[in-house]
Amino acid sequence: MGIRVIKTALAALAALYTAYSIGLETPLSAGLLAILGVEVTRMKGLRSALVRFVASVLGLFFASVLFVLLGFHIWTISLFILLVFPILSRAQLKEGIVTSSVIVFHVFAREEVTVALISNEIMLLLTGLGWATVINMLYMPKEDNNLALLRQQTEQSFADIFQRMGQTLRDPSLIWNGEELLQANGAIEQGLRRAEVSQENRLWGQARTAWNYYPSYFEMRRQQLESIQQMLVQLSFVYESLPQGELVAEQFDILADNVKSEVYEGAVERKLPELKEQFRAMPLPSSRQEFEVRAAILQLMHELARYLNIAKRLKKHREE
Repeated sequence: MGIRVIKTALAALAALYTAYSIGLETPLSAGLLAILGVEVTRMKGLRSALVRFVASVLGLFFASVLFVLLGFHIWTISLFILLVFPILSRAQLKEGIVTSSVIVFHVFAREEVTVALISNEIMLLLTGLGWATVINMLYMPKEDNNLALLRQQTEQSFADIFQRMGQTLRDPSLIWNGEELLQANGAIEQGLRRAEVSQENRLWGQARTAWNYYPSYFEMRRQQLESIQQMLVQLSFVYESLPQGELVAEQFDILADNVKSEVYEGAVERKLPELKEQFRAMPLPSSRQEFEVRAAILQLMHELARYLNIAKRLKKHREE
């Protein structure tokens, strides 16, 4: 049983008891409104309650005008839908259309527009949506442990990928199914979703660095994974083992260790210019095949530099 189901049951129960205790008409509607108002995060809950309340009050106003002018006919309901639903949608209140309809149908069923009836409907809204908001605010599961685990999974997948890339440079005949890429992508996408949920459960202090860490972290990893995919494209053209490949493979070995560090190490970035100078000092390719492989290795290094630049921009630095 999910936490949202439990929260929904509690909100509905509290709304029903409240509606019955204060003598509201059609008290079951308060429970329905509470069910509609329960959301997965505190921020979404607040937004949802406000949107539903405003949309319902506007819908109640327009419906009352139509019923008074045109009477309580079925076609009046159709006219209400044709006129009011587009207005609510344009006003960014689409989420409140259902709750608005519930309230309007109550008025239609009574076939009267009175102050007492309007007050009753507004109290139903306040009771149902109010309890949904209270329950939303009371408890939301923390995502810290899940985010930390997803970070570990992502870093381990990256380390495995770099190890595989180094092995492939040393032995191009190595067969690799690339499952680590899928694992990394899954962990990153899930991390981005959970980081968003975690942020939306915090109603203040959104600008604090600690609370923005995981959204920035997983966005960095998403960009880096795209860079890794480009590196793998170049790696696919390395079909021969060369000294240049061995030198680059050593850098991937270093990255496999550094990827789990919270700070930007910079060792590989400092080494790349040295490697390029070494490559220039080496004899020219003796065959077309060697030329193609060395060109692919050089492109691989350029993409590796892009990967490192992403980390350099978004990771902490030791001097901080």
